[in-house]
This record gives sequence, structure tokens and C-alpha cells, in this order.
Amino acid sequence: MKWIGALLFITATTWVGIEWSNRLSGRPKHIRQLKNALQILEAEMLYSQLSLQEAFFSISRQVPAPVSGFFEGLSQDMQGEMSEFIHVWEKHVAGLIRDSCLGSNEEEILLQFGRTLGQHDFQQQQKHIQLTSSHLQREMEEARDLQWRYSKMAKSLGLLGGLFIVLLLL
Repeated sequence: MKWIGALLFITATTWVGIEWSNRLSGRPKHIRQLKNALQILEAEMLYSQLSLQEAFFSISRQVPAPVSGFFEGLSQDMQGEMSEFIHVWEKHVAGLIRDSCLGSNEEEILLQFGRTLGQHDFQQQQKHIQLTSSHLQREMEEARDLQWRYSKMAKSLGLLGGLFIVLLLL
């Protein structure tokens, strides 16, 4: 019975290590998806001159989850009752952070971007999109560095930590 418990404990700690590693690996991917979505938004606003609601719907069809769900939710909420855009934006940013591997830095970047979205002319809006994209690029480089440094360590630490605790208790 002890051995079954020990095996389950080692499996659980290994799983925690793998999940930690997956979050480290997922963060750069999700930031890259956000940057791609911003490029699409810039094109839709400047060249197609679509409304924000239509642009968000278009983006949701072109990017993978969880970013597609973020833009689809924004598009749907903008169709319904008219509440302040910033509240809708903040609600969906919180949902995106919860459903993805993005962190608090990306959340702050998105919240700042949401405060300027739709408030300026096309040229100013383009500058805000490019500024947000450069902030996300900086975060993506940091996320890649963290992934490179800690991804393998997280997996190993989960397994070895579980083994260590089991050996101490047996």
C-alpha cells in the first residue's frame, strides 16, 4: 500500500512539474498570437476600415484559441447591449489571462491598449497598435528566455522533488 501511495505522489509531483513547464512554453506562443491579432486589427482598421466589432469578429476567425475566444467574445458583447467599451474590454482581458498562459505584464499591456482603442484617428491608432506590439515583443523575448532557462528544470524538479519526499517518508 505504501508503494502505491509513493507512486501516486511521484506521479502527482511530476504532473505539476510538467504543467509548470507547459505554462512556460505556452506564454511565448500566446504572446505571438496576440501580436498577430494586433497586426490583423491594424490591417482591418486602416485598410478595410471595418468597425471594431467587425474587426474583432474577423480576427476571431483568423487566430487560434485562446486569443480567438477573446476577440469573439468582444465582438459578441459589442453587438448586444451598449455598455462602456472599456468595461467590456477589461472583462474579456481578465478572461483571456485566466484561459491562457499570459501573465500580469501582458494583462497590463492589454488594459492600457484597451483604454486607447477607438479613441483616436487612424494614424494615432496605428501608433498605439505598434507601441503595444513592441511591448508584447519585449515580453515575448523575456518569456522565451524564461522558457529556455526553466522549462527542463520544472519537469526535472517535479520528478526529483517527488522522489526526494517519498524517500524521506519511507
